[in-house]
Amino acid sequence: MTELVIERAGPLCTVQDAGRFGALRHGVSASGPMDRAAFEWAASLLGRAGSAGIEFTMAGLDFVVGGGELAVAVEGGRFGLEVNGAPHPWPSRLLLKEGDRVRITPGPAGNYGYLRFDREMSLAPVMGSRATNSIVGLGGLEGRALRKGDRLAFGPPLDQEAATVTTAATPTDGPIRVLWGLHAELFPAALRERFATTEFVVSTRLDRMGARLQDPDRVFDTTLPLALVSDAIVPGDIQILGDGTPIVLLRDHQPIGGYPRIATIAGADLDRFVQLRPGARVRFEPVTLARAHAMLGQS
Repeated sequence: MTELVIERAGPLCTVQDAGRFGALRHGVSASGPMDRAAFEWAASLLGRAGSAGIEFTMAGLDFVVGGGELAVAVEGGRFGLEVNGAPHPWPSRLLLKEGDRVRITPGPAGNYGYLRFDREMSLAPVMGSRATNSIVGLGGLEGRALRKGDRLAFGPPLDQEAATVTTAATPTDGPIRVLWGLHAELFPAALRERFATTEFVVSTRLDRMGARLQDPDRVFDTTLPLALVSDAIVPGDIQILGDGTPIVLLRDHQPIGGYPRIATIAGADLDRFVQLRPGARVRFEPVTLARAHAMLGQS
């Protein structure tokens, strides 16, 4: 039996697949990869891939292969990669054999990277998905982040080729494009204008549930409408907390929220946002719904 043995795992290293869609009515977000494009690019690079892979964070990951050969693709962010002590380019496709050791170390850019495999993990789906939602303790390996000593077993190699992922040119920098949110009109026009012209800063308080932003120009240092009826959250919603802190809600978001949401990051730019490291400056550019749909068609 081919297996992967974790020798070191950074925080929030989890098993993910495309996501657990349709469970929000039960209070469970879809989860899935933070950077969906990188997750799919890894499968395309591999040529054939199981539905689930490993998402690791800035600190990286070390593992050893046991029990036989394993084809692996690594993608997402920019990390250091070594196989048995020898450096390899990033991203890469690797054909590993029993006893091979892989070390993924912090690199110059990105918060999230991905491992995809040429076979399916021997983990039972929960509510139709292997994606880990550690907030509610579902999926993946015991509903938790991976840690040293964990063993992940695999079935036989797959025959089906992974779909080729094609993307048109998308911005690598510049503003993150947003749609005005459900509660945008509750904010004065002048404040919305400041929101769209001011730089915010990604704080160190970020995880799979959300990323808090620093507001150095104190755009939201004002009285805000707080008596709102809670309603459904979607990934990319920019919620303004009671103390004026903006927070971008991400893949493991809560099902409902009662704080006002001024905007929602367009789907085509959400992957780019989640890879912004703490300290990165970010500006938001409002676009129309038609433009957001067109951007999705290009990416």
